[in-house]
Amino acid sequence: MLYRSMPRTGDKISILGFGCMRLPLDGEGKIDEARASAMIRSAIDRGVNYIDTAYTYHGGESESFVGKALQDGYREKVFLATKLPSWMVETPPDMDRFLDEQLSRLRTDVIDYYLLHSLTAERWEIMKRNGFAEFLDRALADGRIRRAGFSFHAPLPLFKEITDAYPWHFCQIQYNYLDTHYQAGTEGLRYAAGRDMGVIIMEPLRGGNLARNVPDPIKKIWAGSPRPISPAGWALRWIWDHPEVSVVLSGMTVEQDLEDNLSTAEDGEAGSLTAAEQEMIGRAREEYRTRMKVLCTNCQYCMPCPAGVNIPECFNRYNMAFMFDNLEQARQTYSVFLKPGARAAACVKCGACEEKCPQNLKIRDLLEDVTRLLDVSE
Repeated sequence: MLYRSMPRTGDKISILGFGCMRLPLDGEGKIDEARASAMIRSAIDRGVNYIDTAYTYHGGESESFVGKALQDGYREKVFLATKLPSWMVETPPDMDRFLDEQLSRLRTDVIDYYLLHSLTAERWEIMKRNGFAEFLDRALADGRIRRAGFSFHAPLPLFKEITDAYPWHFCQIQYNYLDTHYQAGTEGLRYAAGRDMGVIIMEPLRGGNLARNVPDPIKKIWAGSPRPISPAGWALRWIWDHPEVSVVLSGMTVEQDLEDNLSTAEDGEAGSLTAAEQEMIGRAREEYRTRMKVLCTNCQYCMPCPAGVNIPECFNRYNMAFMFDNLEQARQTYSVFLKPGARAAACVKCGACEEKCPQNLKIRDLLEDVTRLLDVSE
């Protein structure tokens, strides 16, 4: 296993982190605790020392499971990360209440890496209104947490604002070879690193889509490599090639995921990809992009929409159905990530967006296409 140092703290952390959002399930849809525990302990035995969970993962069961899985001396071998459910905070005391409950669930006296979970513009306002800085200062001072950070799901300008608002130790962003200009993106990665923050990467495989249901043209690209590396492996290698990255989280569901990730991590040195390998990954990126039905660049010029529609995200979910040949998942994520008022059906056809779009997209017509394909309530 390879390790990288957190810029501000010097913590030596494995480049592969175990994400506990997609653990193996039993026949009733609950965590298969025997399999999941064996996978986590096997990962730790082989060098993984960053375990990531959250208050809401697996219907609120992930933290309690992780607490059990890390018994028998395993807790002392890892940096344990979990997250404050920012959207559930109503008053300042709620933050202390959630943290204390999480400590109990995880059977530990301290959480090594504590994040404000999934910040958006709305959730950032909740955090500011309830005094997040005073809460984090207090939790650091009394030893309930060791490092403070946040995870992020919003446009780049807000990422910079949040980054500059507190002396964070680290942040967590979505990043992969397709999402270089999505949310924080490459610019956000470099912005955080330039402020001596560790950067944890989530969604390196775009919810598994870069590893599963791989279209035949992209399979042919990977088959052209003299090295037998899986599609997931190439995606991870691309991220680890960036020296600004501290840890890449992988939500491993089956034992083969773990084996493949561990094997790939052996070659995860920053700057290790050859020019030919970079070119190959670039061809895969362009092939995925040719499958996009809406050539939206997520520039955000169309935003804010007067009617409240999240136009770029509607197009992102629509494109996913075609890029990954997975309509069912596109529909599911559309309903999860977009509230009804932000969906395409809320468009009032005012045309303000089309006047601003540098790609000259017929946004009103395209939003009708999104509704027909993804909004199963229609």
